[in-house]
Amino acid sequence: MPAPYPQEFREDVVRVARSREDGVTLAQIAKDFGVHEMTLHKWIRQADIDDGSRPGKTREDSTELRDARKKIRLLEQENEVLRRAAAYLSQANLPGKGSTRS
Repeated sequence: MPAPYPQEFREDVVRVARSREDGVTLAQIAKDFGVHEMTLHKWIRQADIDDGSRPGKTREDSTELRDARKKIRLLEQENEVLRRAAAYLSQANLPGKGSTRS
């Protein structure tokens, strides 16, 4: 599911929030940009993680993990198809009932 806000927009909002003047609240900045205040808090927290100033899973790590999980699911599906094909082919090679062998 694509993010509702482009990454560049998020980065701009976080940059404005980080360089805000005294007396300007995050709520005001969020309202000015048309985002929920909690959304802005989450973006700032993730930016801190991505910058390395806060521990946590970076956006890049999350993307890699999501891609790896998708690939694992695909490989598991392919493996299941191959397993079923092998079972079917092994049954096809067995002699049928009533056949005679010399």
